[in-house]
Amino acid sequence: MGLDAGIDMKNVTRYSLLLMVIVLIGTAGVRAQANLASPADTFWSELQKLCGKAFAGSVAAAPENDTTFAGKDLKMHVRSCEKDRIRIPFVVGDDLSRTWIFMRKDGRIELRHDHRHKDGKPDTVTMYGGWTTSGGGPTQQVFPADQKTVDVIPAGANNVWWVDLVPGGHYGYNVRRLGSERQYSIRFDITKPIETPPAPWGWKD
Repeated sequence: MGLDAGIDMKNVTRYSLLLMVIVLIGTAGVRAQANLASPADTFWSELQKLCGKAFAGSVAAAPENDTTFAGKDLKMHVRSCEKDRIRIPFVVGDDLSRTWIFMRKDGRIELRHDHRHKDGKPDTVTMYGGWTTSGGGPTQQVFPADQKTVDVIPAGANNVWWVDLVPGGHYGYNVRRLGSERQYSIRFDITKPIETPPAPWGWKD
């Protein structure tokens, strides 16, 4: 008597084919999940799409009686885009001292504030910011202050920055000092590009 005695080979074949289909579907699902962009990757991709363009902004929130940005022309220029670094000069009136620097590594994004004098030399308060602590969202990334920030701005230990990027809508730069009412929010309309501003102080391509 053979080993296949009493076994319906048609059923075996049918079950084998069914198993193959299940395995293939499962494999395809794993591949599809692997190809899905993370929220941070989506955010980064949308930011890259703005490269070369400049936009006008307005103050959405600021401390009472603050004059840092009030009544001044505010512009952002996504001036330089590399694979893992994006530099965005933030122009306040005639002040070309500010550049936001975004960098990414190992699925996280870093925000730095590069402040310079007219001669291009770094300000004493510069390169503060922080890293995201999670994947964030596709339209928002949050950057708690890190030790580098504490070293240059001791009072900024409780600072949290967040950037909103709504495709076809706006780019928002925000900072809040936790435990206080101190908050700035600047909103830029990314549906209406404007003429690009001059290069920031100390800029090197």
